[in-house]
Amino acid sequence: MAQIDVVQLAKDTETDIIHWRRDLHQIPELALELPRTVQYVAQVLETYGVDYDASYVNGNAIVGLIKGTKSGLNKDRVLGIRADMDGLPVQEQTGLPFQSLNQNMHACGHDGHTAMLLGAAKILQENRHLFSGSVKLLFQPGEEYPGGAKPMIEEKVLENPKVTRVLGFHEGQIDPHTPKGKIGYKFGPMMASMDRFLIEVKGKGYHGAYPELSDDPVNAIGYLITAIQSIKSRNLRAIDPAVVSVTRVDGGFNQNVIPDNAEIEGTVRAFDDAIRQKICAKLEHIAKGVGETFGVECTVTYDYKYPPVINDNDVTAEVVGNLKEIFGDDVLTEVREPLMGGEDFAFFLQEVPGTFLFLSNPREIEGSFHGHHHPKFDIDETYLYMGTASFVQEALTYLE
Repeated sequence: MAQIDVVQLAKDTETDIIHWRRDLHQIPELALELPRTVQYVAQVLETYGVDYDASYVNGNAIVGLIKGTKSGLNKDRVLGIRADMDGLPVQEQTGLPFQSLNQNMHACGHDGHTAMLLGAAKILQENRHLFSGSVKLLFQPGEEYPGGAKPMIEEKVLENPKVTRVLGFHEGQIDPHTPKGKIGYKFGPMMASMDRFLIEVKGKGYHGAYPELSDDPVNAIGYLITAIQSIKSRNLRAIDPAVVSVTRVDGGFNQNVIPDNAEIEGTVRAFDDAIRQKICAKLEHIAKGVGETFGVECTVTYDYKYPPVINDNDVTAEVVGNLKEIFGDDVLTEVREPLMGGEDFAFFLQEVPGTFLFLSNPREIEGSFHGHHHPKFDIDETYLYMGTASFVQEALTYLE
């Protein structure tokens, strides 16, 4: 690889990275509607002469392309680097001087992801002579919900030129066992799938004093919840990691009226598609049985949302080795066990060999780190350069 100090280059860009992060932190937008964020990212890319296309996902995703000018055997390689850009419907309570200016919040660190990739774009654009092949910058909306990776893939962002390896980061402290200032990696399964189920129960309401004249959907809901909890304990092997959680119950409107309808909603997490399908089938079986038992109609809607994040073992080993060259062995730490949280970067990994990494950079507010999706979530900006340096190092190594 070219003999340049990648870490120093990233540190030289640190002021810009932090500035971009703070600007983005003030304008968080939700889901697949990110007009101000897209405009901001596009302006930064234009400043450094990076070619980009902002037409994806109805103008809410940006794909930049940096072509290396060095001749070499790797001219057909294309490294895709992804950063999600969306925020959350959380009212910020950090008290930061650059606090959100609207009712949303970057409470998961996506502002930092975007800033780190912008830093890498600046450095790589200025050093195109050091690599052949290309780097695709994948600025994605909707990671929190409803998912922006899949529509981007459907719109062929991984083609023309075809991405041959993909890399992503998540900052904050996704894995509580990864110490601050370290980069966490994992071979194989790293994060679980994220599916959603809804069971709508249609019965017949009546006066609460005369339940025998009703087909009580609320009573059926109680049995549904109890039976659903048995899926993990009685229908899956003990060694099969999975979570089935009922997270919302809705039905009724008065203390003496049995309603016509009620519903429950929840989430399913697993690391194997066969397990996901088995849980779906069992939910339908339980709903049918409860419906027949209590004379109500139970309708199950199961949404296969995000697949599990499964890192490619060979790519992970190469990336970890490349990063150890610039950070040293002690900065890279293996994640002990896969996490039940989900990430739609998984869709990219289904299409292209790649790996997903954790940058541990939590920042305490009022004496503690409050965790992701919390109104007082914050990150330590002094470690953002590590994400940028990682992106640059992998690009220069893979494409050199």
